[in-house]
Amino acid sequence: MPDNNWKDEYKSKVTSAKKALSKIKRGDRVFIGSGCGEPQYLVEEFEKMAVQLSDIEILHVLSMGSSSYTDDRFTDKIRLKSFFIASGTRDAVLEGRADYTPIFLSDVPGLFKSGQMPVNVAIIQVSPPDLHGFCSYGINVDITKSASENAKILIAQVNKKMPRTLGDSFIHISQIDSIVEHDADLITIPPPNEASVGRRIGKHVAKLVKDGSTIQVGIGRIVFNVTLALKDKKDLGIHSDVFNDALLALVKSGAVTNKKKGFHNNKIVTSFCLGSQELYDFVNDNPMVEFHPTEYVNDSFIISRNKKMACINSAIEVDLTGQVCVDSFGYQVYSGIGGYVDFMRGASKSDGGKPIIVLPSLSQDGKRSRIVTHISEGGGVVTTRGAVYYVVTEFGIAYLHGKTIRERALALINIAHPRFRSQLLTEAKLLKYVYEDQIIPISKLYPDRYETKQIFDGNKIINFRPIKPTDERALQEFFYSLPDKDIYYRFLSAMKVFPHRDTQALCNIDYETEMTIVATVGELGKEKIVGMGQYILENNTNMAEVDFAVGVEYQRMGIGSFLVHYLVEIGKGKGVHGFTAYVLATNRKMMSVFNRTGYVIRGELTGGVYNISFKFDEPAQQCFTD
Repeated sequence: MPDNNWKDEYKSKVTSAKKALSKIKRGDRVFIGSGCGEPQYLVEEFEKMAVQLSDIEILHVLSMGSSSYTDDRFTDKIRLKSFFIASGTRDAVLEGRADYTPIFLSDVPGLFKSGQMPVNVAIIQVSPPDLHGFCSYGINVDITKSASENAKILIAQVNKKMPRTLGDSFIHISQIDSIVEHDADLITIPPPNEASVGRRIGKHVAKLVKDGSTIQVGIGRIVFNVTLALKDKKDLGIHSDVFNDALLALVKSGAVTNKKKGFHNNKIVTSFCLGSQELYDFVNDNPMVEFHPTEYVNDSFIISRNKKMACINSAIEVDLTGQVCVDSFGYQVYSGIGGYVDFMRGASKSDGGKPIIVLPSLSQDGKRSRIVTHISEGGGVVTTRGAVYYVVTEFGIAYLHGKTIRERALALINIAHPRFRSQLLTEAKLLKYVYEDQIIPISKLYPDRYETKQIFDGNKIINFRPIKPTDERALQEFFYSLPDKDIYYRFLSAMKVFPHRDTQALCNIDYETEMTIVATVGELGKEKIVGMGQYILENNTNMAEVDFAVGVEYQRMGIGSFLVHYLVEIGKGKGVHGFTAYVLATNRKMMSVFNRTGYVIRGELTGGVYNISFKFDEPAQQCFTD
């Protein structure tokens, strides 16, 4: 049976906004509920009486309302101290009328609980009480729960339009000092405009986020559009401080099932909502969604317990060593640390986790590169160079973890906008980050359309893709793994060393007159090259010389045949007429691969070497002459 004893207590606490807010005294520290759950009616009433107060300190995070308590007229009366800068308070902070506190969002509740930042009054918004007298914090549990539990005086706006959300998201009316009943629409945020650059970045991120991953996403237009690129995934889970309409779209598409999270299975775990009324209706009394306070949702250890935790967050700048600026444009702080570090750290400790940083290659006005040699003066480093893993722009993915400064610089230059690559390379050479003779393809874009994968021997997945400038060391390791005999077959000479000047030439190609496809195993950034095939066009004949090599452990699986057939298809698409090759007469395995291409093979044997050729427009048969 429900406990109805609370009802009389509830009635005794119902009062007017003016009377409830009269408990605020000069010099008080006042917490105001966050985000789209901000109690707008109480804030408006507070502003009316604030002229009679002085030295009030407001604590807030992610202000989305149209608060005016940061206006000049409240100078010396009210001072905002925000843990994150959003649209409602950004101008005030930039103009010096409000303060910003840089802090990990997971650490904010500790300020209240420890007494370092005692809360005199908390003003929040909740749902009506249930049969047992419990109100829900609704769409904003975040730090609101901790502030409420540690406030000396708690004032709550009870709003019938506040969803009743489940999880660790309730407060009993006995803990509330004053109740103001007022029904009003919640703050809603329309979805951001579609961004083509976001879609292009999303295509790359979709390669990183595997089926069965648990995801977290940050705030902003780019991340919103990147998130939508995951609609074709299967069995995704959600553990994210923010739950927005992009994540809701994944739920509606069937991509999210929460079945394989490994922790809180079958549940979306979140802390607050930012979005549409449809989003708020979805979370209302929905057992699929659990709201928990920030100190739990943003705990790196809790985050790490999710399998394949993929955290997707945006950045303002990334320098060539891997330092990431997230919250500021030079000296102007724009947003905040928020849950950025909490989630990136948690993902790095997750089984199969991936901390992913996304950013457009250019500034909004298109005049500056966002891959830079150094963070802008005054800019804040939120993610240190030792904590960064994946950086993604519309031009590709750079994996930086465990890489040297030289390797990082090359990887980042290669995903920078082509217009700035030459300048970045020059500056990297001056800083001694890269070799003085380092070359990169300045204007040629990496053709990711040629990326594919095949299964060999029933269960071995081999990835095939065009070679990249960052493959130099992996290519050296591949060559050194080949037996001397295979090296001789490949180069028709007894090469013993493969120095930088030679391997970088093989890795930096134009993808038109030259094409090299490498066969790899392992995750992006941890790949091992196990085979390669290459053709070089002879302009006077429009024929291309082709060769290939496969590592010993991966021979006799059909990888060599696939490489040649794939190069044929790429060459045909680029108008190449056919292939030529030089093959030692004793290299029967390579000759067998060419014999199985399905084309007329012509060859002449000279000095123990076959000079063979085949054209793509001729039917299959064998035709050898000695």
